[in-house]
Amino acid sequence: MLFSAFRVFQLRLPTRFLNSSRSYRSFSTMGAIGTQTVDTSDRLAALRKHMVEHKVDAYIVPSEDQHFSEYPAECDKRRAFISGFNGSAGTAIVTKDRAYLFTDGRYFLQAENQLDKNWTLMKQGLPDVPTWQDFVTKNVARPARAGIDPRLISASDAKSFAAIDISYGENFVDLVWGSAQPERPKNPVFALDVKYAGKGHTDKLGNVRQELEKQKARALVVTMLDEVAWLFNLRGSDIEFNPVFFAYAVVSADNVHLFVDPIQVSQDVRAQLGQEVQLRPYDEFIPYLKELGAGLQDGQKVLIGDKASVAVAEALGYPYINIARSPIADLKAIKNEKEVEGFRASHIRDGSALVRYFAWLEEQLNSGSEPSESQGADQLERFRSELPLFKGLSFTTISSTGPNAAIIHYSPDPNDCAIIRKDQIYLCDSGGQYLDGTTDVTRTLHFGTPSADQRRALTRVLQGHIAIDTAVFPNGTSGYIIDTWARRYLWKDGLDYRHGTGHGVGHFLGVHEGPQGIGTRIAYNSTPLKPGMTVSNEPGYYADGEYGIRIENVVVVREAQTPNNFGNKGFLGFERLTMVPIGRNLIDLSLLSVDERAWVDAYHKEVWEKVSPLLEGDARAKAWLHRECAPL
Repeated sequence: MLFSAFRVFQLRLPTRFLNSSRSYRSFSTMGAIGTQTVDTSDRLAALRKHMVEHKVDAYIVPSEDQHFSEYPAECDKRRAFISGFNGSAGTAIVTKDRAYLFTDGRYFLQAENQLDKNWTLMKQGLPDVPTWQDFVTKNVARPARAGIDPRLISASDAKSFAAIDISYGENFVDLVWGSAQPERPKNPVFALDVKYAGKGHTDKLGNVRQELEKQKARALVVTMLDEVAWLFNLRGSDIEFNPVFFAYAVVSADNVHLFVDPIQVSQDVRAQLGQEVQLRPYDEFIPYLKELGAGLQDGQKVLIGDKASVAVAEALGYPYINIARSPIADLKAIKNEKEVEGFRASHIRDGSALVRYFAWLEEQLNSGSEPSESQGADQLERFRSELPLFKGLSFTTISSTGPNAAIIHYSPDPNDCAIIRKDQIYLCDSGGQYLDGTTDVTRTLHFGTPSADQRRALTRVLQGHIAIDTAVFPNGTSGYIIDTWARRYLWKDGLDYRHGTGHGVGHFLGVHEGPQGIGTRIAYNSTPLKPGMTVSNEPGYYADGEYGIRIENVVVVREAQTPNNFGNKGFLGFERLTMVPIGRNLIDLSLLSVDERAWVDAYHKEVWEKVSPLLEGDARAKAWLHRECAPL
């Protein structure tokens, strides 16, 4: 019974073009579960043949592309190709006689369904399960050698393998994939108007140069696609769901080089960039770095981000590089007031689409119709596509009913998926890309009568959500510090969840953005939350084989007004941006404090006031919203 419930394994393919040269949809990763288990025997045999020829004892296949994109283009989904597992996070390690797939708690169920008999699933985060880096270090001792494409491992990560022999060379998976490997996209690039970006690219270049001066660096090498897009106020569609394009950049005090395929750049975009930005072909990037490195003097340093690859470091020369977090990551993370204004507006519009969808879905179920999870996702996309400034989805819609909702990054197959039922929990995690912002919202609903356990679980999740939303904390506090505030109510019942509480959100960029976040990852502790940063607030609970619960809003960090100011540090809090009601019939009022009940009522009052004016032409949706926003 459970196995059949989980056999819903393919992502919807693009249905249409959405107000752009291309919508941002993807075959795998962002919420996708693959079509079926893939027999990888032949692929692994071919890979091992190359390993023998090159005297490699273990071959490492990361998820990332050469830009360390979280969600790569089809041509760069090497780990998915070799393993059959297409979740967004994971690393494959193939030895002479074994194959291992390392992934985190979001994907345990998905990986168990997708991996064939050739693979051993390594559940990172569980006791006695090493990271893939520790595994390689302990299991590939000299004289054994590990192999990896130098473009796909960061120079900073490579330092952890100093004790073992690493062979950097051509990509063995590409050799196995051969002519079937998709071509790299080369879609048109377009300019983002400053009325949405809030700051021109020349001003941003000036900010970067100030950082170079502070760090006494000769130049900055920009390798992350969202950083390139943000810096130049340009967007593209080379990676589905993500409005980015394949490019690199090098910024110095004297000049700016943008490496992008010329076919992607129109005359209008060239004019927008001006004379200061020198356009060069994408393939000239590494040769240029070698030329730049050869001309450096002793003591001169080029700053490369901590995600820049070994290939980048070797091209410049290790004596001439300084590896650190890219200053653009921090500049981009703090949204200007125009960007925050766009976030507010786009989330209100987006909320109207969610309300229309949930009202439609309830009517369908009450009339005896049986819409599938996939049909529901498609209907929600139709509502979003009617909104102004809509450019596409920000990730694959997670439309999941009953036990499928327990699969954290689930996505339905339009040809073989569950029917949405009134007697089961329904979890919908979705988002849109708009010229003025990126949205990401999760709501958990029950269109019938939920059980007492389900109501108790959602209320515990809601209490954690409220704790983050109402948090007040001093400057210098990180998301690592406040993560437990979201979990403490679940912990009271002996419950928890295997994912972070919040991730950064880009402005018409990636729905996942660093370096800020709220979670148990120690890396979050190195980035204090600052005014203007946008993060999600999404605690959850997942009962394997039964149901899943998550409540997610996007919030922006703002200065908080407090009666005192201890140590003159200043205090911060959150402004919520997402405007969608929370399922009333799943709330156990007996668990809520007076303040928590007041929070729910105040939030729903705000949702009604901001969203209802957008529903004048949809009486069904307005009536649903009025009911759901009524005081508890």
